[in-house]
Amino acid sequence: MTSKDVQLELRDNIAIVRLSRPAKRNALSDGLVLAIREMFETMPPSVRAIVLDGEGDHFCAGLDLSELKERDAGAGMMHSRMWHAALEAVQYGPAPVVAALHGAVVGGGLELASACHIRVADESTFYALPEGSRGIFVGGGGAVRIPRLIGAARMADMMLTGRVYNAQDGERIGLAQYLVPTGTATEKAIEIATRVASNAPLTNYALMHALPRIAEQPADQGFLTEALMAAIAQSAPEAKSRVRDFLEGRANKVKKD
Repeated sequence: MTSKDVQLELRDNIAIVRLSRPAKRNALSDGLVLAIREMFETMPPSVRAIVLDGEGDHFCAGLDLSELKERDAGAGMMHSRMWHAALEAVQYGPAPVVAALHGAVVGGGLELASACHIRVADESTFYALPEGSRGIFVGGGGAVRIPRLIGAARMADMMLTGRVYNAQDGERIGLAQYLVPTGTATEKAIEIATRVASNAPLTNYALMHALPRIAEQPADQGFLTEALMAAIAQSAPEAKSRVRDFLEGRANKVKKD
C-alpha cells in the first residue's frame, strides 16, 4: 500500500505513514492529499496506532504553490472540501495518529498535524501560517482545528503578521504535546504509538470520536454522551478483563515516570 507520494511501513500493530516528497519539503500536492486519504481509508484492520512523519528534513512545508490554480468560487470550495475529506480520514480514521514533527510544519502541514491526536516535535521544528501574506486563506480545516489547539487570537496573529513559532514556543502554546531532541521525533512517536496500541480498541475509539464531540457540546448534552460512551466502553469483554486483572493484582498500577 504505497505510492510515490506516501509510504506505509507496518511494525506489528503499528503503521508508519511517511510523506515522501523530500525534494519539495513534503509540500501537499493534490496527489499527496488524495494518497493520504486512500492510505487511511484502506489501513489494514490489524493496525491499532499510526505514526505520521515526513521523509527528509521537514515534516511538511504546506500547500504546493506550484499547483495553485485559478478557480472560481465553486471550484475553490470543492477543492477545500477535498482536503477536508482527506484530513477527516486522519482524525476520524481507524486508529489514533501520532505525528512526528521536524523542520517545517507550515500552512497545510500544520493543518495536517492538527488533525492528528498526539504531536511530537523535535527541536528543529518550526510552525507558521503564511497564507495571510500570500493573499489566501487556510482551506484544509485549519480554521477549525488550529484554534482548538492554540486559540483563535494566536492563529489570527500567525496569519496577520507571519509570526513563526520555534519548537519550544510551539510546545508551550499547545501545537505539540511532546518536545524531544533533534532527530528523535519518529522514535518517540513510535514509542507513544506502541503504548496507545496497547489500549482497549473501544477506549481509543471513544477518545478519537466521542471526546472531541463532547468538548463541543453544551454541558448537559456532553454529560449524557459521556455516560453513554462510558457504559458502552465498560461493557466490552476486554474492558471487563482488564478491570479484573487490576483488581486481582495482575495489572500495573499508575506510577510517576
